[in-house]
Amino acid sequence: MIPTPLFITLLIIVFILVWLFINTIDKRKWLTFLISLVLTPIAYFYLFYPILNIFSSYHHEKHFDSKAWQDKPSLRFEMQKEIVNKNLLIGKTKKEIEHILGKSEWYGWDDSIKANSPDMWNYNLGFKPGAFNDKQECFELVFSNNIVKNIKQYQLKKTFE
Repeated sequence: MIPTPLFITLLIIVFILVWLFINTIDKRKWLTFLISLVLTPIAYFYLFYPILNIFSSYHHEKHFDSKAWQDKPSLRFEMQKEIVNKNLLIGKTKKEIEHILGKSEWYGWDDSIKANSPDMWNYNLGFKPGAFNDKQECFELVFSNNIVKNIKQYQLKKTFE
């Protein structure tokens, strides 16, 4: 988990709320501080974060890890921001990409050849966390001369039956 400024701010807010609540029970500052310090992560991850996730699309981010990408597809969405922002895959060959991300899940449609192009690799990132999200996140790697030239993120509308 990457400690972003928003994550740290939310933790501080939860700490203050827990401290104020514990302070109504006992007025000893050192005891309320210790109990608040212990209860803050529990209150954040089991109370505050699930409620926040229902009404917004906030999610934690993770550093990119090739093994986790291939073994745990559910974590891909949390790693994708680092891949795109730091251009981790730009300039890599198809063989390197296959080693890092695994085989392409599907090829993208190329209008110039009116077919699925083996130079447009797509990977499923799953759904953005949140109760009201119905779009599947994906990204596409566009190759030119077997080297990644562009990374494009897009969303697929999913219908649930």
